[in-house]
Amino acid sequence: MKILGIGNAIVDVLCKVDEAFLNINSLTKSTMKLIDEVEFKNLLSGLSIEDTISGGSVANSIVGLSQLGNKVGFIGKINDDNLGQKYEDGLKKENVNFLYSKKIEPMPTGTCLILITPDSERTMCTFLGTAGKISDQDVDAGLTNKAEITFLEGYLWDEGEPKKAFDKAIKNSNKVAMSLSDLFCVERHKPHFLELVKNKLDIIFANEQEILSLIDSKSFDDAIEFSKNLNKSIVITRGEKGAIAINNGEVVECLAKKDLNIADLTGAGDLFAAGYLHGVINNLSPLASLKKGTELSSKIIQKIGARI
Repeated sequence: MKILGIGNAIVDVLCKVDEAFLNINSLTKSTMKLIDEVEFKNLLSGLSIEDTISGGSVANSIVGLSQLGNKVGFIGKINDDNLGQKYEDGLKKENVNFLYSKKIEPMPTGTCLILITPDSERTMCTFLGTAGKISDQDVDAGLTNKAEITFLEGYLWDEGEPKKAFDKAIKNSNKVAMSLSDLFCVERHKPHFLELVKNKLDIIFANEQEILSLIDSKSFDDAIEFSKNLNKSIVITRGEKGAIAINNGEVVECLAKKDLNIADLTGAGDLFAAGYLHGVINNLSPLASLKKGTELSSKIIQKIGARI
């Protein structure tokens, strides 16, 4: 197995809304907010559902890698309920080896309400459900050991059992990649993420906002210098400005594609990571890997949802 993803197993529920909906519900555009089941149902009650898809950040990346012909697997905690079955079926349909044996849990399968505004930005309200209860017991050290790269997401990290799952995965992996996931995650877990980035990870994905928050700076030059000094692989996406990879001090840049018919920015970072990791495991250069990531992210933002 080339890459094993470990992340939140979340069913995405996509809905189109206007700016007023976000304001009325005190939601900050383009961020992710954790909510409980009651709030999830309240928000959804007045909306029309565009689509329902098996999602989760790392799972989206893993599906992208599978579609590029790579042998991949995924571990994510689901309940043995209707949504859980739909989730598992969705991954298997994409030739992803789903490596978690579902059982009846106290909490339902996780769900994410993705609210798409007319400017194509997405605002996420996530009810983690049983996905947020992943523990070290759910991570098979033998599987992480067999994969070339274990890919983790910042969304998954939390104190307690999820942290134990993280630690076990990192300890038993050949190489570890992680996405910082969201500004909300970085600000919530900044000291822990900084420790992971400096001492435990091999490949780090972040957007410009996230990396600047992590290092408490407003200067992108500071982010470049920080990354150079780590002697790791730091990959930073910058929206219309393109993307940059810093590998052991060497900086490579790739421009964004122009004149795209943008429909929905959901999954842009996830598919970018898929393209870049495809390059890594197939021995492409950092520039070629950036270009593959840019190609995939450009495709996904021209359709609704996070799956090509």
